[in-house]
Amino acid sequence: MIVNLEILCIGNELLIGKIKDTNAHYLATKATQLGVNVNRVTVIQDIVEEIAKTILECVERKPQFIVTTGGLGPTFDDKTLQGIAQALNCPLEVNAQALEMVKQRCEEYAAKRHMQTQIELTASRVKMATLPKGTQPVNNPLGSAPGVHVNFGGTILFALPGVPAEMEAIFAESIAPLFKVVVGGNVFCERSLFVDGVTESHLVPLVDKVMMDNVGVYVKSHPMRSEGKPYLEIHLTMRATQEQKPVEKLRKAAKELAVLIEASGGRIQAES
Repeated sequence: MIVNLEILCIGNELLIGKIKDTNAHYLATKATQLGVNVNRVTVIQDIVEEIAKTILECVERKPQFIVTTGGLGPTFDDKTLQGIAQALNCPLEVNAQALEMVKQRCEEYAAKRHMQTQIELTASRVKMATLPKGTQPVNNPLGSAPGVHVNFGGTILFALPGVPAEMEAIFAESIAPLFKVVVGGNVFCERSLFVDGVTESHLVPLVDKVMMDNVGVYVKSHPMRSEGKPYLEIHLTMRATQEQKPVEKLRKAAKELAVLIEASGGRIQAES
């Protein structure tokens, strides 16, 4: 069974180029390696209505998972929880478990820095624990803002902080194990050929033949440059069960493609 994931990155800073969106890259890489199919990455502004509308659009496509990043913090522009509440058509309310998580993280932060550990639950701190009704907080091992989890009409949504280290920690602790269970025996395998002496356009019929001869193998060429010299990375991938022997199938496809490339005058520099 193919397990689909949509990634939704929220933040004006991403859209104006102030911050590079490394979160989407991390999530796509890790999810793919776990055998999950990432079929869409969307970046939107910190606008409640836009967040709600986009979540509903994602849910309509019925992926098994949606993961959002950004907008869970204490500041005025952190609006993801409001957007989720609007999409769910439910109110926001202070979640006791989330509030305890926020308090504990703040106390830990203060203790490490030899500051006063008597923490005041200010409005901005309470904001991070004010969740859409019916959602569940997710432990954040590194930061104050908990993640959020909800089953949205059969689609499981996780909302994660935008701070990369915190997002990655929550993913590793709470989401990756779930992905492994849901994916079951499916795996993602990849293999690369590094080639020179041949152009991308010349490769087209060779790639077409290999993909026809090796059903389920996807081949994509990537122009590269090293020390001023151009070359191509040809990336072969396959998502399948272990019983379908994807490693062997990729090896066979790569060997066939290498033979075709060399016969047409190209050179295989390396393989990985």
